[in-house]
Amino acid sequence: MPDWSPTLYSRFEDERTRPARDLLAQVPEVAGRIVDMGCGPGNSTELLVGRWPDRDIVGLDSSPAMLVEARKRLPSIRFEAADATTWTPEPDVGLVFANAIYQWIPDHLTVLPRVLGAMGEGGALAVQMPDNVAEPSHQLMREVAASGPWADRLAGAVRATLPSPRVYYDALKPFARRIDIWHTAYNHVLADPAAIVDWVRATGLRPFLDPLSEAEKNTFLADYTARIAAAYPPTIDGKVLLRFPRLFIVAVR
Repeated sequence: MPDWSPTLYSRFEDERTRPARDLLAQVPEVAGRIVDMGCGPGNSTELLVGRWPDRDIVGLDSSPAMLVEARKRLPSIRFEAADATTWTPEPDVGLVFANAIYQWIPDHLTVLPRVLGAMGEGGALAVQMPDNVAEPSHQLMREVAASGPWADRLAGAVRATLPSPRVYYDALKPFARRIDIWHTAYNHVLADPAAIVDWVRATGLRPFLDPLSEAEKNTFLADYTARIAAAYPPTIDGKVLLRFPRLFIVAVR
């Protein structure tokens, strides 16, 4: 898959950073090093530095482009390449903060207990994952993918629905003395249906578009944009509301 686009991702930075703020607000005080797994362009890392300005903080990401932007944003912080599917913290890590990364890992129900279990007593795993596969924004991706000449190529592009909170609780509880788990459904005010398309082009739409030729991408996007416009009618001032549910977990070792 091509690299992520920091420019496209950062177009809605305020909205994307809000869940990270809400997650961080529920993280207890921790000792040890702090890791921002899936740091992206550094917006979530910046929050961690603001709370713990004198701590050893490292941002990890698999995207070279995102790491370049993060280093520009926070030149005094260490940013390194890492694969969230295999990465495991050292015992002296006091916090693994993961804002919208583990939903991309199909076997994250195995990965998350491994990460928490590797930490020392009192360490915290703080995770936020979009839980929006059932929303029109993602249902319509699947509809367009299934209805076009690209159907066979895009059969594996669909991201799996997240399990229930109980499944996460049961998976993490053997390694945790306390678990806080909750959902928040944001209603982001965006300019128009095209803004919704721009939003998902940086994330959820990528697996559908990346295998296509430029001409196919344009055809796919035209169909998808028309369906989005019908599914998200304008409000009284012409803007649209993008409903965006997210799952949050804070587990303390």
